[in-house]
Amino acid sequence: MHNLHDATPPPSRMNNPMGYAPHPLCIAAAEEVQRHILACEDWLKDADRGKMFGVLVVEDKTGRLGFLAAYSGLLANRNDWDYFVPAVFDFQQPDGHFKRKEAEISDINRQVALLEQSPLLHEQRNLLQQAKAAMEEDLKRWKAKAATAKQRRDAMRSGAIPRTMTDEEMLRESQWMKAEAKRLRQRHEHAIAIQQDKLDALEADIGQLRMLRHQKSDTLQKWLFDHFRMLNALGEERTLTDIFKDTTAGVPPSGAGECCAPKLLQHAYKHHLRPRCIAEFWWGKPMEGEVRQHLHFYPACRGKCLPILQHMLLGLDVEEPLQPNPVEVAPGILFEDEQILVVDKPQGMLSVPGKTSTASVYDFAKHHCPQAEGPLIVHRLDMDTSGLMVVAKTKQAHQRLQAQFKNHVVEKTYVARLQSPLPEGKPHKGIINLPLRPDPTDRPRQLVDLAQGKPAVTHYEMLDETNVLLHPKTGRTHQLRVHCAHPQGLGTPIKGDPLYGTIADRLHLHAAIITFEHPTTKIRLTFESKPEWSKAPEGPPL
Repeated sequence: MHNLHDATPPPSRMNNPMGYAPHPLCIAAAEEVQRHILACEDWLKDADRGKMFGVLVVEDKTGRLGFLAAYSGLLANRNDWDYFVPAVFDFQQPDGHFKRKEAEISDINRQVALLEQSPLLHEQRNLLQQAKAAMEEDLKRWKAKAATAKQRRDAMRSGAIPRTMTDEEMLRESQWMKAEAKRLRQRHEHAIAIQQDKLDALEADIGQLRMLRHQKSDTLQKWLFDHFRMLNALGEERTLTDIFKDTTAGVPPSGAGECCAPKLLQHAYKHHLRPRCIAEFWWGKPMEGEVRQHLHFYPACRGKCLPILQHMLLGLDVEEPLQPNPVEVAPGILFEDEQILVVDKPQGMLSVPGKTSTASVYDFAKHHCPQAEGPLIVHRLDMDTSGLMVVAKTKQAHQRLQAQFKNHVVEKTYVARLQSPLPEGKPHKGIINLPLRPDPTDRPRQLVDLAQGKPAVTHYEMLDETNVLLHPKTGRTHQLRVHCAHPQGLGTPIKGDPLYGTIADRLHLHAAIITFEHPTTKIRLTFESKPEWSKAPEGPPL
């Protein structure tokens, strides 16, 4: 346990690692860790490539406060650097079971690579392709020959050319050419089958090695997860295998148990230290595709850590994750007729009902328009985003409005307040084109993926140092939030973004202008709403 040079009283309840504002004691501890990082030349370069670090403020039996420090995974290929808590289970010992079995799997990988690079295998694959190409070429030539013969027979039957064959001879020629085509195909297929059998024989060893590698990998992974035995404040212990058995995947993801929060809590429990508050911060460059800002604090990841922490926090008095401020007003109504309703959604309200009883635009519209027959919701805004939404009151209006969104006829403009001014050199007007896909290990976060992501395009224009107009040309999940925060986008997150930036009073993102065609009159309509960053938009009480 390291000394804390801060006299701030600890919180009365443990903060929730899945959503928090860092306590002053955690900030002080993180600053100590950051100074330590800068002083460690042995692994500073590796840390600079991007690494999550964590601190846990703890209290010993005498009531003395201190802190523990951790890093996720390995640092410069080690998990045992001084100053930081050890791994929950050290499987990196050179002569240990994991390393021995890992070496066996690596040896199989080398054998597979050697067999796949074999000149004999390469030659046999070429012979098989040549045999297939020869069949295609011969059948193509025969098909052309048969077509020419048919044209000649047809011409004789029509009298276009003198007859040199009787009808019976022409019939026999046609039958023979069809039969010969079949025999030609059979001869080639036999030759191809011979080459395929030779190739299969060469690839059989590779297939057996791959199967063996898969079996060994699965066995080793299960062995590893069974040896991660996670404690909680009640003294209970569960393996990762047991913790994840009831999750959607049913098995732990790779790297589970190696993140900061589980390592910190495990060490505290083993040494009878009482956890008081926790925080994790990013150091260095962001990982490829991710949005991570140097020295910014982040919640624990959901895919790897949430199931583990649900077990490990048992026995502690833990706060609920920070949520947006409760909604105290209904959406404001900007326009209404028999077909549509245009509303100004307050921040903190869902677009459609969620798992909780939190108010939604759908609920409001259902109550306000009890006779409405349409599905009502045409498009959505994130719960944390405020601003304009169009609601359909009839099925026809819903269909026509949805078609406009699908065909990108609807024009939308958002206003956002950034956490800080643009990095030096960023243009104050331009286009952000960064494809996005979900992060499977940390939903609902999104990743930038230039190869497999779905197209996401945003036009932007700075209004001043921190306020920006955003014009999305596509509608991907968290598009504007990622495009602002990512280094290849604006390079600074939207203020109050709990996923890609830092928690504040609210997410400063507002759907300010929407333009669309009325579903029945066909008149082009534009509606505007001014953002109210300091308070919820005005409206009638719920």
